[in-house]
Amino acid sequence: MNSVTPEKAVSVIKSGDRVFIHSVAAAPQQLIHAMTDRAPELRDVEIVHLHTEGEAPYTDPKYKDTFQTNALFVGANVRDSVERGEADYIPVFLSEVPHLFNDEILPLDVALIQVSPPDRHGFCSLGVSVDASRAAVNNADHVIAQINPNMPRTHGDGIIHISDINFAVEVDDEIHQLEPPELGDIEKNIGRHCANLIDNGATLQMGIGAIPDAVLASLDNHKDLGIHTEMFSEGVIDLLEKGIINNANKNIHPGKVVGSFVMGTERLYDFIDDNPQVAMLDVAYVNDTAVIRRNPKVTAINSAVEVDLTGQVCADSIGTYQYSGVGGQMDFIRGASLSEGGKPVIALPSVTRKGQSRIVSYLKKGAGVVTTRAHVHYVVTEYGVANLYGKNLRQRARALINIAHPDHREELEREAYERFNVL
Repeated sequence: MNSVTPEKAVSVIKSGDRVFIHSVAAAPQQLIHAMTDRAPELRDVEIVHLHTEGEAPYTDPKYKDTFQTNALFVGANVRDSVERGEADYIPVFLSEVPHLFNDEILPLDVALIQVSPPDRHGFCSLGVSVDASRAAVNNADHVIAQINPNMPRTHGDGIIHISDINFAVEVDDEIHQLEPPELGDIEKNIGRHCANLIDNGATLQMGIGAIPDAVLASLDNHKDLGIHTEMFSEGVIDLLEKGIINNANKNIHPGKVVGSFVMGTERLYDFIDDNPQVAMLDVAYVNDTAVIRRNPKVTAINSAVEVDLTGQVCADSIGTYQYSGVGGQMDFIRGASLSEGGKPVIALPSVTRKGQSRIVSYLKKGAGVVTTRAHVHYVVTEYGVANLYGKNLRQRARALINIAHPDHREELEREAYERFNVL
């Protein structure tokens, strides 16, 4: 392997190119900064990526004539740029992002990735993020990689031969880490309510954060659970070590934890490193509803910004402010509902940090509906569970008001009466 400098590696990028950046914790920071440093000699370079951790210097307003970000998911490092109108957001199901590259709807000139060192056969690994990055590598004209000994070598679809990398840069950078959040009483109550919905033998999908961690922490009395999820964090490890998660009842990939990307601490990265128990697969497959539904009792637990009294779920924006993205919520909400014994769940605190109700009569002006009211089954807050499936609009309103914060129930009842004439 002939290693070059980051500056030499990114010299292949030219004006008008579309450049993909490896996702989440795998974002190759040295390559990103080397590319950004070339701003004075470049124009109209389009940057495409899902959520990325770390810095995104190309979003600095001074580079607006050089780099235009077209985000497939809006993370914290690009939100301000999107809000200023200097970057854009593409609403798309996570399962369909690889198709944008495979079908050349978004043809890629360059892919900036980060991989593990090659093994004795010359194969590297995309490590913590396979997701849509696999498709990007397959379709980009030029693949530029940071070769990092700290990147876990994961089994599955993320294997790439060194001969398929056009420029390699050797680095020794820490993979971005995320410490587990502190769990408060609200999260613990939500976790217990969600855990009560999970049957023994269920296949779980959940992300990272306080609520997913609280759910996992409430599953000590369960057995024979499986994991098929777009992402996971180290809460899964504890349940694997206890034998509560054993993936024994899964119909596809039995005995294996299936995911597409991970983010957590060094403990998680050590766990997935060269672990045949973990399969990191292309997100077009992992999030395919036809695949998801084949497992038994799929219980998909996803979050929301707000839910209106008819069951519409806003999960990617705060009014017109683009906060995140569509992601894989609908992939798994629908997949779980089609699974035999499956349960799609939306879980959220009843109020915001400012005390505003997140169960609302009407979504905020400009809010995006990620999950429609026809897809919603269960909504959970710290005050309980509302089962909306098969319920009419007035029945839904009653059920949702019952799990709203008590301080807001009277106002919600009044607004529901005005909307539905009777409640």
